[in-house]
Amino acid sequence: MNPLSYKLNPNKLVAFLEKPAKDFTKADILKVIEEFNIEMVNFHYMANDGLLKTLNFVINSYEHIDEVLTSGERVDGSSLFPFLEAGSSDLYVIPRFRTAFLNPFAELPTLDLLCNYYTKDGKPFEMAPEYTLHKAGQAFREATGGMEFEVMGELEYYVVAPKEDLFLAADQRGYHASRPFCKFEDYRINAMKLIAECGGLIKYGHSEVGNFSVGETMYEQNEIEFLPTYLEDAADQLVIAKWLMRALAYQYGITVTFAPKITVGKAGSGMHIHTRIAKDGKNMYIGENGLTETAHKAIAGILDCAGSLTAFGNTNPTSYFRLVPHQEAPTNICWGDRNRSAMVRVPLGWTKGSGNMMADCNPLEKNEEVDFSHKQTIELRTPDGSANVYLLLAGMTVAARHGFEMENAVQYAKDRYVSVNIFEHEDVLKRLAVLPDSCAASADVLEKDRAIYEDKGIFDPRLIDDILKDLRSFNDRTLRKDIGNDSQKILELVETFINCG
Repeated sequence: MNPLSYKLNPNKLVAFLEKPAKDFTKADILKVIEEFNIEMVNFHYMANDGLLKTLNFVINSYEHIDEVLTSGERVDGSSLFPFLEAGSSDLYVIPRFRTAFLNPFAELPTLDLLCNYYTKDGKPFEMAPEYTLHKAGQAFREATGGMEFEVMGELEYYVVAPKEDLFLAADQRGYHASRPFCKFEDYRINAMKLIAECGGLIKYGHSEVGNFSVGETMYEQNEIEFLPTYLEDAADQLVIAKWLMRALAYQYGITVTFAPKITVGKAGSGMHIHTRIAKDGKNMYIGENGLTETAHKAIAGILDCAGSLTAFGNTNPTSYFRLVPHQEAPTNICWGDRNRSAMVRVPLGWTKGSGNMMADCNPLEKNEEVDFSHKQTIELRTPDGSANVYLLLAGMTVAARHGFEMENAVQYAKDRYVSVNIFEHEDVLKRLAVLPDSCAASADVLEKDRAIYEDKGIFDPRLIDDILKDLRSFNDRTLRKDIGNDSQKILELVETFINCG
């Protein structure tokens, strides 16, 4: 890496150690503790509810913190995962050194790390979210001859705060608004800064379409988008980002919610996931003639598993108030180029004339053909903020691998390609399968597809059973029809799940 990259890196630990986070060792962590006068260490780990949990350690001595970093600590697994019996529920949590970051909120100098779960026998806990994702990535590499499934997410969220009367943006016209029409740009900028300092690879941030008021309360939608990176790192940065954003919102005295839907007729919030398959530094999605066979196989797998993927990506009843026809959130299983009515979208890429655009915009620059094919991704638009990020990305990785194992996958994908707004072409709409419309319906599809996810031991059958139980517990098979457009009932539902994911 260019030495300047370390100097410019917002992560103080990367800049100090002059190495990428993936190469952090225990010795590095101890060096950081000494250099930054760290007094506290926090362990974080994902529980069954999709939220990070925390364990605090006061540093008593060098020997003490060395032992903590080496042996981890034990936790009550039955309180974190309801499907574990209290009689034999102890788990170990062991820190992943590559995830270390300086806590921006603690009054004392504090170092935070994400952890993995291990059983009493010192083996990875098979049902742990982070280990499920690890297994999915490993199986993908083995099935594809060493290809890496890389991802990045888009975090859409609403800020809920007291209404201001000056410079109100037009209803549902907040896309890329600038201040003063965008009221919470400062919050977004500070959130992006903190996420970057804690290791997140941010692409950009902006205001989104959704903005409206109810009485004296205003709702403003924003988005922070990340850069593609290694599968497990991508999950880590998303869960850290959501934790940071909520903690920062608490400081601001505002509510930030990743809930899929706020009310009828207003933009919902998704957590679109962009994917990229790489090998030896090359983007395998793009070739001389556009999308490759590899891309078509990955698309085919995701399309074939689209219904059951909602069990990981759309996990509470409000999810299905977002997935309704005639809006940008998808309802039909199809894909297309730059087509926001499609479930899977191939966004605009930089494959032709990229250098020439820069020179045309800046006449003092020379025409320069640069290969930007690494920027091309394929986007799944279904998921939302209710998802347990690790399980969602594990499911998507399994689905993409499934495409490589399908017979005639390329043709399967081609048969589901659309080049029009599907809601304006009834003939196209009729030939496309439809996504589940409730948690109950999602559970039905997952039960049918469960063998795909359980194959190679990736999703433990007990984990699938628990997901099915959770989805069916909402008893929401007819809820969308029952509530209809009753905004008050929808608001009550939103309040129930406002802190989801």
